[in-house]
Amino acid sequence: MWKLKSDQLLRPTQYVEKNLVTAILDGTYSCGTTLPNERSLAQQMGVTRPTLRETLQRLAAEGWITIHHGKPTVVNDYWQEGGLRLLGTLSKYSDYLPNGFITHLLEVRLTMLPSVAGRAARFQPEILLDCLAEARDLAEDAKDFSDFDWRLQMLMARNSQNPVFSLILNDFAQIFANMAKLYFKLNTARQASRTFYSELTRAIEKSTHTVEDVVKKAMEQSILIWKEVKKS
Repeated sequence: MWKLKSDQLLRPTQYVEKNLVTAILDGTYSCGTTLPNERSLAQQMGVTRPTLRETLQRLAAEGWITIHHGKPTVVNDYWQEGGLRLLGTLSKYSDYLPNGFITHLLEVRLTMLPSVAGRAARFQPEILLDCLAEARDLAEDAKDFSDFDWRLQMLMARNSQNPVFSLILNDFAQIFANMAKLYFKLNTARQASRTFYSELTRAIEKSTHTVEDVVKKAMEQSILIWKEVKKS
């Protein structure tokens, strides 16, 4: 089961994390099942028990597993029991994400980002406008769009005067980067974003209450485009 040779560039704790998390995600250890005891698991993976124990404790803190002293370690229903830190770990293993996960993530963004953008536009409109002005010079390149779009979202969060928004978005960073590379390969996606940046600029310049509406519309459209990406 374990493939240490192919992962020899990883540190021991990274190797343990990768193999345990991917085994949980691919159903090798499904929710409600138990892991082998520490001695057996450490031997199977070719690592020391302290290395294994360190990783298990961290995964338990994120909500992947529950450690019962003197009893087997149980795999949690991590969608129900995990915390935001779990997203950061999950983002490293995008090949194992369950179907529909990105759509669910985009739905969370749809709920959160309009309010974040509205706050940032009220408190720091010039900062957003300076960033949006750069959109006019974006090349028709998926990576350029991906980098710019994420920078704009983080700028909104950091200027919303609520630091919790930045903490939440930070956990989405790697997943977003992986998804955006596929998303922005579509000309439809790039053109939709160009329209969004123009409409958002006008809404901020007019100091209207339409900023939230503009962002909500764009986020709804991004979900529809992403579903088309997954069909292709």
